[in-house]
Amino acid sequence: MAQRTFNLVTGAIFLIIAVLHLARLIFGWGALIGGWVVPPFVSGLALPVAGFLAYQAFRLQKPDP
Repeated sequence: MAQRTFNLVTGAIFLIIAVLHLARLIFGWGALIGGWVVPPFVSGLALPVAGFLAYQAFRLQKPDP
């Protein structure tokens, strides 16, 4: 897989994850992992991390100046 394709796919995956965390916060969706109820603040912490990783991956798509 070419580097640009890898960056695009990775950015899209992280963007989807960030959007799902945002939707969980907005709509109040619950999350259960192995019997543990995940509190909403976890999505609050994961949203900017996933968003930043998506931004960085898409930023690498731009040609160098």
